[in-house]
Amino acid sequence: MTYMLTRIDVGDYDAWKPMFDQDAPRARESASGWRIFRGVENPNEVFIQSEFSSPEDAATARERLLASGVLDRFDDKSGPTLVEEAEVASR
Repeated sequence: MTYMLTRIDVGDYDAWKPMFDQDAPRARESASGWRIFRGVENPNEVFIQSEFSSPEDAATARERLLASGVLDRFDDKSGPTLVEEAEVASR
């Protein structure tokens, strides 16, 4: 599995979420799933984890997201970064 991680301070989560759901860039078109996390201290800071079956699918999604320009409206962001799981631990 390959994951795409993106962190964004969206300013207003309730206004941002419907735009995310539309997926206009088609960045999640080939994703097998995704998770959205919200900051405890700042609930408008979101962390998005999208899961892909291959590095190629993840790279295509990243290219679509960047080319779309949708992230350009946010001054405070990092990613999208492609990662692979290195270790899992549970207690």
